[in-house]
Amino acid sequence: MAVSLQALIDRSVRNMGSGIHPVVKETAIEIIKRAYKEGIYVQMTSGYRSFAEQNKLYAKGRTAPGKIVTNAKVGQSNHNYGLAVDYVLLSSDGKTAIWTVNSKWKRVAQIAKALGFAWGGDWRSFKDYPHLEMMEGLTLSQLQAGKRPVLVSKVNNATPAVPKPTKKKSSTKKSFSSGDRAIVRTIQNTLNKRYKLTIKVDGYQGPETYKALLKGLQTELNKQFGAGLVVDGEWGPKTRAAVVNVRKGAKGNITWILQALLICKGYDVNGLDSIFGHGLEKAVRAFQKASGLAVDGIAGRATWTKLC
Repeated sequence: MAVSLQALIDRSVRNMGSGIHPVVKETAIEIIKRAYKEGIYVQMTSGYRSFAEQNKLYAKGRTAPGKIVTNAKVGQSNHNYGLAVDYVLLSSDGKTAIWTVNSKWKRVAQIAKALGFAWGGDWRSFKDYPHLEMMEGLTLSQLQAGKRPVLVSKVNNATPAVPKPTKKKSSTKKSFSSGDRAIVRTIQNTLNKRYKLTIKVDGYQGPETYKALLKGLQTELNKQFGAGLVVDGEWGPKTRAAVVNVRKGAKGNITWILQALLICKGYDVNGLDSIFGHGLEKAVRAFQKASGLAVDGIAGRATWTKLC
């Protein structure tokens, strides 16, 4: 008995995860439907991958048992941004995975490309046959710098809003390795308590969180350096003129804000501890390189400007 279409969809939705971009999710489901009509049984094996999951995957064959399966560190895979899925063909009963890149496999890729996906099998240097992605011309460096593509579904020609992750309780003591959403919730909690704000604690690093971080920076510049800034969360010439250089060895709330901004933009700073150590310096350098800045590992005026 052939596996049902709904079973393939249900498995795929589960495997893609709640952090998958809605257009990517909708389009992946449409691929499954169209392939099914042609007698091809396809299932999505992965989609959104949290930073914690990426860390675990990268550790295989390095610091954990198994073979190396990826060269992408945290924030270096478009799966971390919910913009990619992987697929596999199944036997007619849905019980056996078929990894042979045959005519049916390529037909699925053809359907996917017609719906707006780019296929890893078309890559020149490294062929990633299960991989499908929607980047709309953005590079990975741009994703790391905080840019996101505007995706338009070719299934219904609509652009659904990106849903915020489901709220969950989390400890403010969770470390970066506990996952990107947990650490963003930690950041949001700390901002509310430290600066008497009322932003939502939802793990979503949206405009409200960035504005709160800038308010925190303005507050610290006033407190520590008498900058006389209006704490409005807006990046203006006065705030730009008041920022200070933060470099390796620095400690305190401004360093914490720097760590939080980089974390929200997808960089691994090796802990949210208010200390400018090697991990933070490495993240600053990566951000500077991705942003086309001079790479010196020091958060100066140009780096703060790009971050804010």
